[in-house]
Amino acid sequence: MIQTKDEISIHQNYYYDILNKLKNDRYAAYLGMEIIAFNAGEASVQLKAKEHMLNAHGTIHGGLLYTMADFAFALACNSYGRTSVGLSTTTNFMKSATEGDTIIAKASEVRRNNRIGFYRIVIETEKEAIASIEAVAYRKNHYFISIE
Repeated sequence: MIQTKDEISIHQNYYYDILNKLKNDRYAAYLGMEIIAFNAGEASVQLKAKEHMLNAHGTIHGGLLYTMADFAFALACNSYGRTSVGLSTTTNFMKSATEGDTIIAKASEVRRNNRIGFYRIVIETEKEAIASIEAVAYRKNHYFISIE
């Protein structure tokens, strides 16, 4: 059963344990994503768009943008050391990115309770917002790090 603890304190006290575990996302690393911010309930990742990430129309593939959002979401909802998994997302693509763009996905917690967390992710280039995602996480009954 989950221990009742202040989750902000868990994030602060076990920051590096949590971050080091979440950095072990092999797919994000393979794609070249870099974590640029990691706080309680918030995270940002960035990526430099390359030629092999283009779709048939010469713009960055939507699946890559979604993957960036998913990684930022995973960081944000797991930032308390408690295992959380995605339940659902709604994605709105507003504009495309192109080769050479620096793309940033910023996830922020809107609200959470014992079992569910709600998150908003904005994907931007250095010029403007290009997509937004609403995401819901299920918060499991255990921590993925050892807490005292």
